[in-house]
Amino acid sequence: MSLKTVTASLVRGWLVVLFLCSVTAAAEYVSVNKDGVNLRSGPNTSSDILFELPMGYPLEVLTKEGQWLKVRDYEGDKGYILESLTAKTPYTIVKIKQCKIYAGPGSKEKVIGTGVRDVIFAEGERKGDWVKVTHPDLSGWIHKNSVWP
Repeated sequence: MSLKTVTASLVRGWLVVLFLCSVTAAAEYVSVNKDGVNLRSGPNTSSDILFELPMGYPLEVLTKEGQWLKVRDYEGDKGYILESLTAKTPYTIVKIKQCKIYAGPGSKEKVIGTGVRDVIFAEGERKGDWVKVTHPDLSGWIHKNSVWP
């Protein structure tokens, strides 16, 4: 095999690696910025309403189409929402039936509350596998496997 062939193969290999790295970039998340926002089946106000979403509901952005975002929720449901009805403020939602909320980031900390499926929390800092969460009457830490995103 000639040096030219080897060089061309290496260049192609690095281009594939660079492409895969760009494809696996971190997901973008938004949250609903007021209560009662419609998630629609298409990117316009005449499309069917799939769900009415509460303030803080977290969504993963899949694509942007003009003023509309195609999004997915923690259950895998997809739809469209006007970008102006979202914010970058991080929220998280409990994705399991029930979880413990701890005073600090660890399971040896004091249990100060319980989170249940579909409860939305404002998301704070992350420490290892732990997420600091806040709700109107409670602030504590939840294991990352209990919440989304």
